[in-house]
Amino acid sequence: MNIGEAARLSGVTAKMIRYYESVGLLAAKARTSSGYRIYGKAEVEALCFIRRARRLGFLVDDIRQLLMLWRDGSRSSAEVKRIALEQIADLDLRIAELTVMRDNLVQLARQCHGDEGAECSIIDGLADRAGLPGGAHHGARSSE
Repeated sequence: MNIGEAARLSGVTAKMIRYYESVGLLAAKARTSSGYRIYGKAEVEALCFIRRARRLGFLVDDIRQLLMLWRDGSRSSAEVKRIALEQIADLDLRIAELTVMRDNLVQLARQCHGDEGAECSIIDGLADRAGLPGGAHHGARSSE
């Protein structure tokens, strides 16, 4: 099947299939005489695996390891679990960071009058004139 059909069956766009090939998650496919890539059932299954792993937030390097483990019938489930637990810890950290961001924005929004006046705690917080709640006040602009 061609890349369009592989994309349709796997739920992965043709652009992402090309990207996954470029980073080594999917082996580069042989081409027909007219230059089209040819994909089979194994590639579609790998693309589905990659898509599900991406939905769980795994990064390319982790997916590469997981793909190798998936293909290795003598794999150790302990290694798979270690990768999953590292991902859970990373997700927990990102959730905590997002919660702090959300809480800061909620506080700034509550302080904003939301009227026709120019004074706005949200703008002040972003400009760091008032300092973001829960964060250090820096007075000078940061280059982040």
